[in-house]
Amino acid sequence: MGEAAKALRPISLEEYLDREAQAQTKHELVEGFLHAMAGASRDHALLVTNLALVLGPLARRRGCRLFVADMRLKVGERTVYYPDLMVVCAPPPANPYYEEEPCLVVEVLSPTTEAIDRREKLWRYLSLPSLKGYILVHTQEKRIELYQRKGEEILYLAITEGEMPLPCMEGTLPLAEVYAGVDLEDP
Repeated sequence: MGEAAKALRPISLEEYLDREAQAQTKHELVEGFLHAMAGASRDHALLVTNLALVLGPLARRRGCRLFVADMRLKVGERTVYYPDLMVVCAPPPANPYYEEEPCLVVEVLSPTTEAIDRREKLWRYLSLPSLKGYILVHTQEKRIELYQRKGEEILYLAITEGEMPLPCMEGTLPLAEVYAGVDLEDP
C-alpha cells in the first residue's frame, strides 16, 4: 500500500527565503515549489573554481560583482535559482539574499541537471532584460556554449578549443584555463 496523498501548495518568495535561512540543504524555488539541490562532483567543483579565477578579475575591472554558487538569482516572483556563477554590474537590490539583474550567468552541466539548464533555465535566464549571455560548460567533454543576446536576437556559439568571447565584460574565456586540472567525467 502507498503513502497517503499530500496536498501541495506553492509558497511565496518570503516563505522561501525564511525556509532557506534555516535549511540544511539548499533549494531552488520553481513556480512556488521547492526543489532540493544535490552536491557537485569533483570535476564540477574544479570547473567552477577555474571559471571564478578567470571571471573574477575581469568582473572587478568592470566594477561588477562575481557570485559563485551560493547567491540566489530571482527570475520571477515565484522562481529563484542558484546559478553556478553570475556576474552582476547593476546596483544590488534591496533584499541582500538574492540578485535580479545579472549580465552573465554560467551553469556547469551535469548529467542530472543538463536538461533543466538547457530548457527551463535557458529561457528563464534569457527573459531577464539585463542578461547579455548564458554560458554552459560541459563536464564530459571540453566544450563551452554561449547563448548571447544581441538586440532582439539570441546568438549561439560553441567552442571546443580557443577562447569564448565574454558578453558584458572585456575579455575572453580561454578553454584551456577553464579545463586546467580537470579529468573529464565518464558519460
